[in-house]
Amino acid sequence: MWKWLRTQVKIHCKTLTKIKKKMVFMIFFIPVKSSCQIDKEMSIFDHLEELRQRIFVSVLAVGAAMLGSFAFSKELVMILEAPVKEQGVRFLQLAPGEFFFTTLKGYCGLLLGSPIILYEIIAFVLPGLTKAERMFLGPIVLGSSVLFYAGIIFSYSILTPAALNFFVNYAEGAVESLWSIDQYFEFVFVLMFSTGLSFQVPVIQLLLGQVGVVSGDQMLSIWRYVVVGAVVAAAVLTPSTDPLTQVLLAGPLLGLYLGGAWMVKLMGR
Repeated sequence: MWKWLRTQVKIHCKTLTKIKKKMVFMIFFIPVKSSCQIDKEMSIFDHLEELRQRIFVSVLAVGAAMLGSFAFSKELVMILEAPVKEQGVRFLQLAPGEFFFTTLKGYCGLLLGSPIILYEIIAFVLPGLTKAERMFLGPIVLGSSVLFYAGIIFSYSILTPAALNFFVNYAEGAVESLWSIDQYFEFVFVLMFSTGLSFQVPVIQLLLGQVGVVSGDQMLSIWRYVVVGAVVAAAVLTPSTDPLTQVLLAGPLLGLYLGGAWMVKLMGR
């Protein structure tokens, strides 16, 4: 009898250990009850106070990331200059302290602090969701994060070199390429962030399909309009005016839309 009890206790302990390990991974995507106060009734003033605290934590995280980027600013500059370094482009500091106050730190702080911002947003809205909605939120957040950083990588490795090489080749033989370091970083980061945001198309489709606003068949039936919309969106999102960059962005946008539509259809929506 005691031997059987010891065996059962060991089995349950192993099960609890596995659950805890999974919770370590899921705690970011679905915050635990104690941090969200799901069962606690809160007044409007309590909600405003919680919102103020979460905004403060988000701003603090971005500020800490900005300060941390100062320590590796030269390494970051070398990485961001790589797409056009072989083209003979020279970067200039057009004003005193321009390199020190460059937008590089601000964008890096926002990029590195975005996981904390995402967590604080989820923790704030989670108490107002049903149990089914909370279970659906985890995969959505994970997919959204993966797509956002995939868009940034795609922009850095494909879109940015294509756009910058277009400008360099267009000016070759006419003018020497001497670029402002601050304006260059602003161009690169705007392109990266806009691409990351545009890669959220499947997430928006899944949310619309989940709430029953539109079905997968309806999404697929308007693919002709989506082609035009992808081209227009690429023209708006890209800071450059060259057609090559717009086509390179419109293609993935169309592919993401069709993939999201099929996912909604497979989910039976």
